[in-house]
Amino acid sequence: MKSLSCQYRCLCAGIDSPDGFCIYGRDWWSLLYEHQPWTERGTQGAGDYWERFFMILVISAIVTPLLLLNREKILYLLGSSRDMYPYAETYFTIYVCGTFASLLGCGLNQFILAQGFARQGMISVALGAVVNVVLDPVLIFGCGMGIAGAAWGTVIAQCCTCVYVICFLRSKIIPVRLCPSRLQKGIVLRILSIGCMSFMITILDNLIIIFLNTSLRKYGGDSQGDILITCAAVIQSFMTIVACPAQGITTGCGTIFSFHYGAGSYAKIRQAFLYVFLLCGVYIGVLGITVQVLPEVFAGFFLKESSTIQLAAGSIRMYTIALLGVAVQYALVDGLTAMGKVKYALPLSLFRKIVYMMCLCILPLFLDIRYVFYAGTISDAVGAIFSLILFWGVIDPRIRRELGKERMVRHG
Repeated sequence: MKSLSCQYRCLCAGIDSPDGFCIYGRDWWSLLYEHQPWTERGTQGAGDYWERFFMILVISAIVTPLLLLNREKILYLLGSSRDMYPYAETYFTIYVCGTFASLLGCGLNQFILAQGFARQGMISVALGAVVNVVLDPVLIFGCGMGIAGAAWGTVIAQCCTCVYVICFLRSKIIPVRLCPSRLQKGIVLRILSIGCMSFMITILDNLIIIFLNTSLRKYGGDSQGDILITCAAVIQSFMTIVACPAQGITTGCGTIFSFHYGAGSYAKIRQAFLYVFLLCGVYIGVLGITVQVLPEVFAGFFLKESSTIQLAAGSIRMYTIALLGVAVQYALVDGLTAMGKVKYALPLSLFRKIVYMMCLCILPLFLDIRYVFYAGTISDAVGAIFSLILFWGVIDPRIRRELGKERMVRHG
């Protein structure tokens, strides 16, 4: 658990964050073609996501050797100890080799969803998950491969998802198929401008967790540091349970925001913000209450020693008191980004991260290192309040005026 936690955030930062270029490239599709039926998009639509395919190839070619060549420095920077390093290095090396399959499967799956094939998009994800779950015990225990088996199980699962996605995008079922076309500089730049928001957010999120691990190692020492890093890994595993469905809601609704923004429908945009927040709020709120009441249950999913479970349970409680604030951030930031309003979304996201970093720097100076996990609660609460004030006071009125002017121009 400790060795995986040290490298997990680096893998997310280096491999998963480029998916933002495809996710918000998908939203650019909706902005560009909001009044055009699928049957009329033809080869131009295919060319639009051929650019994403090309960008994935470039990113994979850059990221893979960069991570492999610097893996020792990276893993020690993330808080790995000498005892943890052999396990972390084994998993890290194998997982990074699957960069291309990971990016291609997750990235191009967005264009299955964008064409209305939600079931097939879900099947591609479920296929990878099932293959991973089946292969893990077989390779880890049956073949005696240990942590290398876990890594190979993940890579093989990603390859299965990748093959399924490419085959479906090449099939005759889908209106706009994946096929080679000429790269268009304007579309590539537009994808980069919108997708960089998701890329930057993911990078910053993972760098913050990396900074948390190094702080725990610095102030906790070798003995307590390992235990606290394990607690941090449990917290991040729980936050993955929180984030993945919530981000599925917000990114899945991205085309709705994009479409209605392109159509100039201010009322529909506000309605989308409300419904997305309610969906995320109910889900995150239930999880937040549950984890405050039964933190030992969640910690017990990942740990066996009772003393470590108790410490991790207390850490989760400290981290998630203001968990509902995450729903506010997801709804506003992802919705604004889907509309191409990166200049508004970025400050909302950055402010929360700045508050979090300040807490990580200040709290250990005045409190025991165990209480550094309150940084999550403080940043969630302060970030949500700041986001709501800025949205209702500045961003929402500007969007309303902008769409009002466009409507007047359209109708003469």
